[in-house]
Amino acid sequence: MSIELLAPAGNLEKLKMAIMYGADAVYIGGEKFGLRAQAKNFSLDQMREALGFAHKRDKRIYVTLNVIAHNEDLKGLPEYVEKLNEMGVDAVIVADPGVLNIVKEVAPNMEIHLSTQANTTNYNTAKFWYDNGVKRTVLARELSLKEIKEVRKNIPKDMEIEAFIHGAMCISYSGRCLLSNYMTGRDANRGECAQACRWKYHLVEEQRPNEYYPVIEDEKGTFIFNSKDLCMIKHIPELVDAGISSFKIEGRMKSSYYVATIVRSYRILIDKYLEDPDNYVYNDLWLDEIKKASYRDFTTGFYFGKPTEEDQLYTSSTYIRNFSFIGLVLDYDEESKIATVEQRNRFFVGDKVEFFGPNKKHFTQRIENMWNDKGEEIEVAPHPQQKIKIKIKQAVKPWDIMRMARED
Repeated sequence: MSIELLAPAGNLEKLKMAIMYGADAVYIGGEKFGLRAQAKNFSLDQMREALGFAHKRDKRIYVTLNVIAHNEDLKGLPEYVEKLNEMGVDAVIVADPGVLNIVKEVAPNMEIHLSTQANTTNYNTAKFWYDNGVKRTVLARELSLKEIKEVRKNIPKDMEIEAFIHGAMCISYSGRCLLSNYMTGRDANRGECAQACRWKYHLVEEQRPNEYYPVIEDEKGTFIFNSKDLCMIKHIPELVDAGISSFKIEGRMKSSYYVATIVRSYRILIDKYLEDPDNYVYNDLWLDEIKKASYRDFTTGFYFGKPTEEDQLYTSSTYIRNFSFIGLVLDYDEESKIATVEQRNRFFVGDKVEFFGPNKKHFTQRIENMWNDKGEEIEVAPHPQQKIKIKIKQAVKPWDIMRMARED
């Protein structure tokens, strides 16, 4: 049995981090035709570099073309698809039948995945898309594990099922939302969501236009559309049993540190389960690790039935951040035990820090000595991306991450 772990990447560093930390595949957006206009996304040259990095390591890259297209959005799409095909992109993710037709006409051998935006909620719909050239469907987030099992039983064996297993949840049906468009003129279905669902709201009675009533007893208002984040780290056996072949993590807007932390935890537990399903035991250590990246409180979404009021956050839309990403290991000398670290957030001599990397447990130590690139001993690393030498007692490797608990 093989389970694909699929990670998001908003830029080249995030893509490399996802792959180094255990993703089997990465989904990215180009500069047009995707649903994350606020992400940095990839130029064609960056895509070529990304494909070289991924394919060298036998990993796959999928490019999002999941905009809900208006007439003007189709301009330039055939030429763009042709370039993606020439570069060797492994699959494209589409939601719109018109976009699907263009892909089939321009690149008939291109693998096509159907976005969650297409709202696939039953096996007959999945078979329809399969008959029209779709190899994989990303199921609507509104399905339970029971419903997913039924879909799996009633679709062709070579059609794959992909489902979100971690990340932010949209309040609107599979992301098909008009709230942002109505309130700000930014169309969520064309890549410009303002996340209006996470704003503060009060209730106003029609005849009292200047009187604002909180929906709950909170002078700041309420976040009535604000979902908790999806987290299925405890339920990998159930996900596998349902027939999901690709476990998808949400978050092309998230940081490199977030991507590494989440991918690492799922990678380790997926491998442990597949290695010995009968003796697999979940350990909350990995939920604790996930909580060292930014997060909201967690929910299991629709997997075990419809969410209730317990799956919403009513007091705040901000993330919980208990740890900071402070450095990325570039090199390590075994003999001297000196690491070269690229600074990402400020830290001092005397700080207690953690190091972690792919497929290994984290460890903690205090920083006793640091040197700048001139060999001068320093007390603080204040400059972003400054190269620092640090004595580290346990061996580390390039791509290992240095983090520190936040005091605030």
